[in-house]
Amino acid sequence: MNLTLISNSIGDTINLGSIIGENLNGGEIIALTGELGSGKTCLTRGIARGMGISEEFYITSPTFTLINEYPGRIPLYHLDVYRLSGSKDLEDLGYEEYFYGKGAIVIEWAEKIKDIIPPDSIFIYLKYLEEEKREIEISYEGDKASKIIKRVNEEVLSKWH
Repeated sequence: MNLTLISNSIGDTINLGSIIGENLNGGEIIALTGELGSGKTCLTRGIARGMGISEEFYITSPTFTLINEYPGRIPLYHLDVYRLSGSKDLEDLGYEEYFYGKGAIVIEWAEKIKDIIPPDSIFIYLKYLEEEKREIEISYEGDKASKIIKRVNEEVLSKWH
């Protein structure tokens, strides 16, 4: 299933992320794709806030550290695989612990490791339209993801319109 939204500002993108984060309960994988500067880290910042992660933690892309962990209502594992050549590079990291743990994981540049991302993950593609305007396409399957995205859609429609 797919849901396509238009974000007209950085605030919209952070707000969308916050709504997603509020609806996560642990065990979810959010796979982000999109060109450089399309808003992946901005969306992740919102997800973190929605998960109750304190403003003390400035959410940045872990391009050079590969993964950042943030404590919140549930832990957030923020993974950036931009510098990896593929999923084989994750084997030494013990990625299964993150993928199947109690927290939620957000993966930037997820297309690089799509062969190991479970199909019931939430896939979000961000497309740059204008300076602050983005097209955000959310695709998902499975009951858990469907329930989350249904709530997200309802909240976005009530807050954005």
